[in-house]
Amino acid sequence: MLNEKTYEEVMNSSTGLLHPVVQFEEGEGAPKYIDLSVSSTIGTPEIWENPELGAKFFDDLRKKENVPFFYGGYRELRSVYNRFKHFNDRSEPRNFHLGLDIWAPAGTPLYVPWGGMVHSFKFNEEKGDYGATIILQHQISALNFYTLYGHLSLQSLSGLEAGIFLTRGVNFASIGGPEDNGQWIPHLHFQVILDIQHY
Repeated sequence: MLNEKTYEEVMNSSTGLLHPVVQFEEGEGAPKYIDLSVSSTIGTPEIWENPELGAKFFDDLRKKENVPFFYGGYRELRSVYNRFKHFNDRSEPRNFHLGLDIWAPAGTPLYVPWGGMVHSFKFNEEKGDYGATIILQHQISALNFYTLYGHLSLQSLSGLEAGIFLTRGVNFASIGGPEDNGQWIPHLHFQVILDIQHY
């Protein structure tokens, strides 16, 4: 299996192949980093207990900051996981975020970043899980890797089949509301995976 260093080398030499997963129009302002780690002072506990309230909070914050979406979360320690039984019924409760989050409204269209094959898709309906989820498999040069898209709309899974190829730049999914996304504030969980065995 190729290691993390090899992955970084291939990605750095292939930046021109990447299509934005979320697009935005010029004049909307630039996407902005947001810190939602355990030390963050953004929001209140109530917005995580009530996804509809949280959605309004982020809508208002995007308008206030004049940004199309917020992003962040990679390797953050997060206390929000404590509210979900899904993360705590384990030998080692999880509070470490594994991917990049894009905080955008439900219904935001998502695009294939690199051409790839549908590896799998599933509605992980337990509260706190990924909700509607798609995993794509990609190959660039000798590098085989996967991308996971969590908290999607249930409609995103309609018509999919494992093994079909999705072309770079195709609109293949959208961000889901709480009823589809595991009872979260609407956002995309995007994760690159080198070893697929646990997914």
